[in-house]
Amino acid sequence: MILGREEILRLIREASLITGWVDLDRQLQPAGFDLTLMEVRRFRGRGRVDFSNERRALPDTEPLPFDRDGSIELPPGAYQVVFNEVVSLPLDVAALARPRSSLLRCGATVETALWDPGYRGRSRALLIVFNDKGVVLEKNARIVQLVFIRVLGASVGYSGAYQGEQ
Repeated sequence: MILGREEILRLIREASLITGWVDLDRQLQPAGFDLTLMEVRRFRGRGRVDFSNERRALPDTEPLPFDRDGSIELPPGAYQVVFNEVVSLPLDVAALARPRSSLLRCGATVETALWDPGYRGRSRALLIVFNDKGVVLEKNARIVQLVFIRVLGASVGYSGAYQGEQ
């Protein structure tokens, strides 16, 4: 079951489901919550993914500056984005994010993984600019909508390497 606006708001107030938002009324949607852009990072190296995570290696990244007007022009390519919001999921809630339609209509998208029950942190995602003319993003732009899903059954909660990330 997808959580609706009132249940999301209840969890924000009672369990700090999301903190660090820019404008609660604007970001709270009928069936989700819009996450906003805090930072764009450029990849400076390659990563490695394996089965056990023993040899996992994340690529180095560097932040890209916003201009004086708070905008950033991005040519086609892959970028890491960092959200303003910190998510704290209870053990009976997971989340998925989908790109906002305005971003898609500009020729860009965001790819994310599942937010597991019990996850806490400021997440990162993959921004892909497909438009051969690029895209301009403003600081605090709403770029994805986080959808919360009730998880049935007991959960031990997320305990991976990204717990508590900032």
